[in-house]
Amino acid sequence: MPRMMFLPGASGGADFWQPASDLILPGRPRHLFSWPGLGNQPHDDRVRGIEDLVDLVLERIDDLGPEESCDLIAQSMGGLVAVKVALTVPGRIRRLVLTAASAGIPLSDHGGAEWYADYRRAFPAAASWVGAVGEDLTARIPDIAVPTLLIWGDADPVSPVAVGRRMAELLPKAELKIVSGGTHGLAITHAAEVAALISAFLA
Repeated sequence: MPRMMFLPGASGGADFWQPASDLILPGRPRHLFSWPGLGNQPHDDRVRGIEDLVDLVLERIDDLGPEESCDLIAQSMGGLVAVKVALTVPGRIRRLVLTAASAGIPLSDHGGAEWYADYRRAFPAAASWVGAVGEDLTARIPDIAVPTLLIWGDADPVSPVAVGRRMAELLPKAELKIVSGGTHGLAITHAAEVAALISAFLA
């Protein structure tokens, strides 16, 4: 059974995915990441940018063994990490799930609201580098050939549905599901609906 790996966004905590994860394919092995220095998570001097988060995921994939693949489930900024991982080790990713993600698409080009000021007020001790996260991977996203599920909320001001639609255009094997009333934290507020979509896709 492929291991499921859950990647949070800039809130950083493994608890973000807990409500939905508890409902997704019970019995399937899983790992819920937390990001050092983001949100309220303890800092780690070795983590100084997005590439270090990518390395954390790659190390965990290496721990599975050379022949094992996994499923990546990512939210928001975690989607950028997941996309970078999928581009780095395409043969190790069986399926990809992106929810309310940036994932290498410039959010502001698609009506995304500025988020960092509110984030800094909520998490004043978070690593400052997170405010500079942003990379345009539009030209590389079509290289991701694994089946991909995109889940977006139609009331998300940070990563609007237009971002999900653009991802669906770029990814060769993507399907987009839109959650009515879902905002940026739809994996928590609509955990049962999101979990059902992910379970059906990964089964």
